[in-house]
Amino acid sequence: MLKELLFPLVNYFSAFNIFQYITFRAAYAAVTALFISFILGPRIIKALKKFKLGQMIRTDGPQSHLHKSGTPTMGGVIIILAVLISSLLWQDLSNPYVWISLISLAGFGAVGFLDDYLKITRKSSEGLHARFKMVGQIAVSLIIVLFLYLNRNDHTTLLYIPFMKTPVLDLGVLYIPIGVFVLVSWANAVNLTDGLDGLAIGLVIMAGIAFAILTYITGRADFASYLQIPYLPESSELPVFCFGLVGAAVGFLWFNSHPAEVFMGDTGSLALGGALGVMSLIIKKEILMVIIGGVFVLETLSVVIQVVSFKLTGRRVFKMAPLHHHFELKGWAETKVVIRFWIMGGMFAILALSTLKIQ
Repeated sequence: MLKELLFPLVNYFSAFNIFQYITFRAAYAAVTALFISFILGPRIIKALKKFKLGQMIRTDGPQSHLHKSGTPTMGGVIIILAVLISSLLWQDLSNPYVWISLISLAGFGAVGFLDDYLKITRKSSEGLHARFKMVGQIAVSLIIVLFLYLNRNDHTTLLYIPFMKTPVLDLGVLYIPIGVFVLVSWANAVNLTDGLDGLAIGLVIMAGIAFAILTYITGRADFASYLQIPYLPESSELPVFCFGLVGAAVGFLWFNSHPAEVFMGDTGSLALGGALGVMSLIIKKEILMVIIGGVFVLETLSVVIQVVSFKLTGRRVFKMAPLHHHFELKGWAETKVVIRFWIMGGMFAILALSTLKIQ
């Protein structure tokens, strides 16, 4: 919005020329989202406490978590509002990818919000029925993927894999169900990872920075040509969204660091996972996303392995799933698990970016 309002004034004052630069607007989107989080955070946390919107802790989880019962949840609202406001201020609103990214954030956030609300009102760790929760996520995903498919470019339905310059397959109409699977999978991967103070949000920060870099080079013809990756000019606005997401996440981490003053709940985890998934679809990094979000993948696999093993053999592979609980029960302090998983997340992000040159 600020670009549309202020850039035309360049004819009168040359300093307004700075609003055309993605790097400037992306940096200030991050700063804006960060300050919005700092401003809204205490107020929203106070309101959540006032209305007794506290987290219900599962009794079958680690006993060390029982004291967290009653901690305000639905804090993902802080993140969503910060990203929405900063994006509307700093992005070029004529770009369709701006709106699809915001719709993904708000849409998945709405499904998570309903789930969190039902958990609180029912005073149970079980919220929205799993079937209806999945239907909601699929519906949001289908809207997003259909938009991308109906407004497809030369690269939309192509499948790229790391270390290879050319696409390996044209998915055609199969892009629609595969795209829906990608979005639902990442929304739930982040949701499963959100079990320790600061864990999921710290990993989202690293993934967000990686996507900010990827969207920037994908939207620049010179960089895309040099690295031999798809050039998608309309993705040039996405670094602003990604840095806004990072800024909001850093602001939320201020309140979510151990001991957490607020939890993001499904409101935040589904929204963040859906937003990252959309970035991967738009810039054709669906497979690379497996590396970028490596810790999310490991957390999800631990749950799948645990369930399959128990159903087939009656034995558990891990002391508890997701994976972070396994290490807690092995005696690692919560903060040690979080920091070590952050280190892994940073390594995965760096590894993913290195693949751009190794192809």
